[in-house]
Amino acid sequence: MVAAHFAFILFALLGAGLLVRWPALIWLHLPALAWGIWIELSGRICPLTPIEMHYREAAGQGGYTGGFIDHYLTPIIYPQGLTRGTQALFAAILIGINALFYARFFWKRRQCR
Repeated sequence: MVAAHFAFILFALLGAGLLVRWPALIWLHLPALAWGIWIELSGRICPLTPIEMHYREAAGQGGYTGGFIDHYLTPIIYPQGLTRGTQALFAAILIGINALFYARFFWKRRQCR
């Protein structure tokens, strides 16, 4: 579940880079991107986090508080902890990276026509 959770985050962050090769992925990526932006800006945790914790506890491991990013990535990137400002920064990074990828995608499509 951790791998699926991390894969979803990577897809939301970088999936638009795949659109030049596989344009049909736009229909999967746009909802994933919207969901990622909403989770970051709303301050909620992703629904994959409780599912992951359920499986961790079923396997005899302890659960954790907070979200996936807070538990796995924040200690590496931001040791002080996840704040609303940090979440806004994550959302801005998510939007910025994808804006660049989508601009490239639509520019290449326009060139092909």
